[in-house]
Amino acid sequence: MRVLITGAGGQVGRELARTAPPQALVRTVDRNELDIGDAAAVHAVIGEFRPALIFNAAAYTAVDRAESEPELAMHVNGIAPRLLAAAAAAADCSLIHISTDYVFDGQSPHPYAPGDEPRPLGVYGQSKLEGERAVLQAPGLQSAVVRTSWVYASHGRNFLQSMLRLMRAHGAVRVVADQVGAPTAARSLAEALWVLGQQPALSGLMHWTDAGVASWYDFAVAIAEDAAQRGLLPTDVAVTPIATADYPTPARRPAYSLLDKGATVAALGLSPWHWRQRLRQVLDEMRHA
Repeated sequence: MRVLITGAGGQVGRELARTAPPQALVRTVDRNELDIGDAAAVHAVIGEFRPALIFNAAAYTAVDRAESEPELAMHVNGIAPRLLAAAAAAADCSLIHISTDYVFDGQSPHPYAPGDEPRPLGVYGQSKLEGERAVLQAPGLQSAVVRTSWVYASHGRNFLQSMLRLMRAHGAVRVVADQVGAPTAARSLAEALWVLGQQPALSGLMHWTDAGVASWYDFAVAIAEDAAQRGLLPTDVAVTPIATADYPTPARRPAYSLLDKGATVAALGLSPWHWRQRLRQVLDEMRHA
């Protein structure tokens, strides 16, 4: 099976390439090799490689900067997926597109199901919602949209990397404790996406994260503890909980963005790892690098 991975320079794109099954003939393209907002370029790459499946891991993910760059965020996250979807449909190619928990407003009393009404709080979430709709509504396209949350990896820019840097530099961090979700290793998501990609009958909106629940403060405490055990940090890092109001940002974030992945777990036949187990695995990878 020929598989095209867009956004291959990002966290999820890199993990998709690393976890590809032996039977997949994979071509990866990063943003320097393919602007998925360029319709002619997209048609040319798809026409030349002739993939049976595309994973779209390309995204604008600068949540706060999106508030001052709404046109760019919408171009990458909203318009470009529509062009990619049209090209995939024309080539009779399936498309799996990655989205985010930030399409929700965080006011739910229970984990968000795929069918719950999206209400994004900022430009980033709105742009990702537009991309979801463009992919799912593309005529003649076999597609799936997979929402995930709080993605991190041993590489790239993410919360884990930021915490390690700040903890090493200052020996202490202050972290928001009233925003709750599910940290998700990029590798976990990639593995689930590959299982989904090999079941072409599955389509529509899905949710996938690592198991468990945490606040950003909980995540930071776990990073400090587990990284210290592996010699990646000193043992005396102080992590102080603060409120969202104590750390104002340009973009509003959902206070609660846990995603209900029950239907996806059943459909894929997978059992997600607990987020803390995955964190330890990622830190082990960093220690041995």
